[in-house]
Amino acid sequence: MALDAATMALCAGELAARLADARIDKIFEPTRDEVVLNLRTRAETFKLLLSARSGSARACLTTETFENPATPPSFCMLLRKHFTGGRLLAVRTIPDERILFFDFQCTSEMGDTVVNTIAAELMGRYSNLVLVQTKNPAFPEKEGKIIDALKRVDFEDSEVRQLLPGLRYQLPPKPDRISFLSASTPGLLAALAQKDLPVAAALTKLTGGVGPVVCREVAWRAFGGREVLADAMTDADKAALAGAIDEVKAAYSAGGTPTLARAEGRPVEFSFLPLTQYGGENLQAFPGYSALLEGYYAARDKAERLRQKSRELSRTVHNLYERALRKAAARREEQAQSENADDLRIFGELLSANLWAVERGAKSVTVTNYYDGQPVTIPLDVRLSPAANAQKYFKEYKKKQTAARMLTQLIAESDAEAEYLATVRYEVEKAENEAALGEIRAELKAQGYLKYFKLRDKKQKPADFLRYRSSDGFAILVGRNNTQNDRLTLKTARGRDIWFHVQRAPGSHAVVLCEGKPVPDRTKEEAAILAAVHSSLFSGEASAAKVAVDYTEVKNVWKANGAKPGMVLYDPYETAYVTPDAALEQRLREN
Repeated sequence: MALDAATMALCAGELAARLADARIDKIFEPTRDEVVLNLRTRAETFKLLLSARSGSARACLTTETFENPATPPSFCMLLRKHFTGGRLLAVRTIPDERILFFDFQCTSEMGDTVVNTIAAELMGRYSNLVLVQTKNPAFPEKEGKIIDALKRVDFEDSEVRQLLPGLRYQLPPKPDRISFLSASTPGLLAALAQKDLPVAAALTKLTGGVGPVVCREVAWRAFGGREVLADAMTDADKAALAGAIDEVKAAYSAGGTPTLARAEGRPVEFSFLPLTQYGGENLQAFPGYSALLEGYYAARDKAERLRQKSRELSRTVHNLYERALRKAAARREEQAQSENADDLRIFGELLSANLWAVERGAKSVTVTNYYDGQPVTIPLDVRLSPAANAQKYFKEYKKKQTAARMLTQLIAESDAEAEYLATVRYEVEKAENEAALGEIRAELKAQGYLKYFKLRDKKQKPADFLRYRSSDGFAILVGRNNTQNDRLTLKTARGRDIWFHVQRAPGSHAVVLCEGKPVPDRTKEEAAILAAVHSSLFSGEASAAKVAVDYTEVKNVWKANGAKPGMVLYDPYETAYVTPDAALEQRLREN
């Protein structure tokens, strides 16, 4: 659901009250669509998130931590130049418009006091952040001059409204709709009676200021689950609808109740009033609108931020993996060709034995193959003498023999490289934060894959293993990436500890720390399930498919010379067949 104008206006009132007279302390741009302002009042500090992401545009206070890029983007630097130290004067909205204006009193480069405004246009896929400098803060849309915009709009993008530095800031064109909150209820009913649509759909199409979920809520409160056509309403239907509309207006006038609706445990809608259409048991009230927006968007946005940051790394690893597969395929093809090397040796021997029968300049010669008694035609190089042709075949035979010996090793190396890069692809997909991506980049840099990646000067403390506690009380450790897998298996674990890994697929190492005690079967099963959950064979969705997990004592696991990080050998071992269980993983997790 998109943030509607009514909820936005109530959120603006909350922000204005909590941020009164706050000053901007720091400014960050964690992703290309988000800006975070650190604001400080006399009593508290706040983080104001301004998101122009199309699927989750909003402006709210947040307690979330953000991982900022090492080099601030140009828009962030511009914000710092014009807004750092600015004092908040007002947070304003325009009725029925999804735009928030944040007015700050700032100091210009010349030392003059100016009013700079951040216009947060939170309109779905047209969401944007526009920086405006104005002489009259009461009417920035009339007198403001655009400093810049997060997403510039030129004449090719829009002939109606451009957002470019130096132009006058103008409000976007307003749709020709009736204001749900300010229009009279009888007027709304009269307009609805002209629509041959269900009441909820007619309200959505006819009115502005509220979203579709509020229109559906009005129809639900008036008619329950019964579908009523707007142009076929009876007097009783109109009376019920009028009561529902007035009820919603009254809830808005009273400041509303920030409410989140869930379905199957997931957030699906939010609004400024309880959404009774979802049932009381599926509703969650929040203390404020910032908390409501965080509750609805935070988890999804966190995943989206990480996806953006991992996109380039994921593409790089994918290309490396595809190149390794192509290299292995080319070497297998060359190996197949080298299997015919004996023919070259035979051609050389037959030519040496029949030099008297070969005419200089001939393109080929047919002789009897004394190995099987059959005639064979041997191609010749017309530029060479018969003896030189024979020597040429012997040289090619030796070259093929050498290639056959080397290709066996090279193919094994290519297969090992492809297997290693497959594990890195899995790690990138499952990375939980920027720190995890940084460890993967450092690993690839150490292996020679990322030549131009620069490690940060300050040494970052290695992330801890994933820690679990089995039902029998045994500690179970799981590596987050190949580097951690090596550290866990080869340094942290001891000889009698039990090691687990999915069979023939990328995944994490899991180790049960036995501390000299016998490990119960239940703990082994739980560790095997954890190894299956932290593998490429688990999609994150419930499945009844069994996964093969190999396990053995750590003393039976070793690393071959020159092996890539995370790649180990083990023997002897046993195999367990388990069903991945995400609920069990959450229940056993300690951190």
